[in-house]
Amino acid sequence: MLLFPSGSKERPTTDFLREALFNLTGSLNEKTFLDLFAGSGSVGLEAASREARQIVLVENNQKLAGVIRKNIPNGLQDGRLTIMATDVAFALRDLFRKQCSFDIIFADPPYHRGLVAVTLELLGKYPVLAKGGILVMQHSVKEPIPETVLGIFHRTDQRKYGENALTFFKMERE
Repeated sequence: MLLFPSGSKERPTTDFLREALFNLTGSLNEKTFLDLFAGSGSVGLEAASREARQIVLVENNQKLAGVIRKNIPNGLQDGRLTIMATDVAFALRDLFRKQCSFDIIFADPPYHRGLVAVTLELLGKYPVLAKGGILVMQHSVKEPIPETVLGIFHRTDQRKYGENALTFFKMERE
């Protein structure tokens, strides 16, 4: 059972959505995984349990970043997991400068704040998605997602689950 701060306005990714996500992305064995807007860390920790080689979780809310640290199982203190307690723009710029790349990027920005478009723009500006990688955005079904973003990403799939959607992108030019 993962900890989550009571009274938080954040919305944790449900077990059902996590299961759907990982069923659709396939095996994570030896893959690198970036979790943007990580919240309680449930998605990134699930990636670790599914044998992702390296996991980076980005969460700007310091209280939630502390919760992620508390949620890390003792057996996962092996250096595969990094928590960046900073905003997504700074984290992406830093990861890009360090020449990091990720096989799977999962982003779950807060709903209805215009952050889906902002996040996609940042990922275009700081291209940390590996060649052949998958970008997955979790968002409200009420938030429109274009087929192509900045001529960089093209939508390959979208699955709707009640009020939530998972939209999958690949790089336009690889």
